[in-house]
Amino acid sequence: MHDDGLHDEVFDEGGWDDEEFDAGLLEEELRQAAAVLDPVPPELQQIAVDAYALHDLQARVAELTFDSLVDSLPVRGAGDTPRMLTFRAGEVTVDVEVTAHGLMGQVLPPQPARVEVLGGPRPGSSLAADDLGRFTAAAPPPGPFALRLRTGADVVVTEWLRA
Repeated sequence: MHDDGLHDEVFDEGGWDDEEFDAGLLEEELRQAAAVLDPVPPELQQIAVDAYALHDLQARVAELTFDSLVDSLPVRGAGDTPRMLTFRAGEVTVDVEVTAHGLMGQVLPPQPARVEVLGGPRPGSSLAADDLGRFTAAAPPPGPFALRLRTGADVVVTEWLRA
């Protein structure tokens, strides 16, 4: 292999200087450029969010079996009606009511559980379901959300929805 000293010259005369190089700053600038020049299509972003729900491979996915926005008749004159959701995974059912003031739900059959309100890749808020399976959150999820329930050794994750 021929060595003409070019490699040493580039790095010695103003090339890459490890002391001045900030990988975090470069990464952020590249992210901003990519967001402007090649934004992620909304459909692909939704697929990624949906796939995130499956990152807990031992979890069973709870299927949405009822959504009041789709499955019920509209009530005339009703302004701020809560959204009612029912999810089912095997013997476990989760009923959830979403309002502008938060959400409340119940795990059936009634049992204590840890409930996480997931909102994408960031850590979700953690709630505790009481002995009757009831849980509440003081604020509605700001965007797409899913619930992860841990009941004993069982883990159940709901489908992702918008509040």
